[in-house]
Order: sequence, then structure tokens, then C-alpha cells
Amino acid sequence: MNLHLVQHVDDAITSRHSVRAFLHQAIEPQIIKDILTVASRAPSGTNTQPWKVYVVTGKKCDEMVERVCKAQLEIYAKPELAEQYQEAFAYYPEKWISPFIDRRRENGWGLYGLLNIQKGEKEKMAQQQLRNFQLFDAPVALYFTVNKAMGIGSKMDIAMMIQNVMIAAKARGLDTCPQAAWNHFHSIVLDVLNAPEDEELVCTVALGYADPEHIVNRFITPRIAVEEFAVFMDE
Repeated sequence: MNLHLVQHVDDAITSRHSVRAFLHQAIEPQIIKDILTVASRAPSGTNTQPWKVYVVTGKKCDEMVERVCKAQLEIYAKPELAEQYQEAFAYYPEKWISPFIDRRRENGWGLYGLLNIQKGEKEKMAQQQLRNFQLFDAPVALYFTVNKAMGIGSKMDIAMMIQNVMIAAKARGLDTCPQAAWNHFHSIVLDVLNAPEDEELVCTVALGYADPEHIVNRFITPRIAVEEFAVFMDE
């Protein structure tokens, strides 16, 4: 066992967390290409490699942020408009059960507590939610899609590829925030990307250098112990 390699891999995995404030610092295109090259070694069913990634920066990124933020603000003013922006697939369950709902609430109130957002402060909550669609000021947005013809397994494949992207980024001193929130606005996203009609948005990832001074980046979610989710059997 190469303990030096193990430590490097473990550090990249365990130090990764969702960053919600980035510096206005550009990333060299070659670094992004290197990350995607490494990430493409992710496994996929019968090596179908169903992923497609749109790397969006500069004016195109500004256009994307402007259009999606505009739609989100319109929904905030007129909630009934949310019906126009439905996810292509259900990311979350229709009905939550414990312990998952408990972890979700712990996560939400832990973040809001750090940002001094109290229960009932809808305006502050709305502004924080809007930060998702501003990419938390990240200079790069990665939009991951799959072909609609592919089955649910392709989402498992692309999820492993996305994890590789985030770990490879962390190993290079970059940070990320995977965002399912963008899926509601897939029609806008795919339009700005000029993506073919047979593509489906799966996830958006903000990529950049974390702002070390911003309090929001102190928020690290807990993990349950191995004994709570793993079952070891030998008979």
C-alpha cells in the first residue's frame, strides 16, 4: 500500500465541501481541461460514457446568470410562475421521511444560522437562495447533461464523473459547489447553451477559488458514522 498516495487521495476527498463564496479569480483553461480529462476515467455502464459537460465563463456565464436570476426573482414576486419551471426529473422525494428530513433541516438551519438568517426572514432567505443562481460569484460554471435516450443508470454514471471533477479540482487547489437548484431552470440553461433537444440537464457545478475570508465557507456539514450506514456480513 502506498500510504503517501492514500493520504493525498483521502485529503482531497475529505477536504472537499460545498463552497458558497468564490474569489473573482480566473482559472487557466488548461487546468479545467486537465480536471475533465482525469474525471472522464469515471466508470460507466458498458463504457457508454454518457456525460457531456459545458464549461461556461465570461460573457456567456453572465448571460446565463442574468436570465436565471431574472426568472427566480419573477417567481419570488409571483409564486404561481414556478409552474413554468419544473425539473425534468425528481431530485428530491415527494414526501420526506426521517432521518433524511431531519438531516435536511439541520443542514438548512445550520447554514442560515451561520449567516444570521432567522426563521421567518423570507427576504434574507430569498436573497441567499438567489446566490445559487449567481454561482456564488464563481468564474466558471459546469453544466452536466446526458442524452434523454439513456436510462437512469446514466445519471449514476455522470454522478460518479461529477464526483471525480470535484476531487480533481480540490487536488489542484480549486473548490466547487454542486447545485441541483439549477435543474428547475433547465429550459433556460439549455437554451443559453444552445444544447440539442435530446439533452437533459443533470447538475450544475460552480468552480473556482474559495474566498477564505467569507464566513459561509466555514460551514462544513457533518457525516454519520460508518456503523450507522454500513452492514458488514461474513456468514
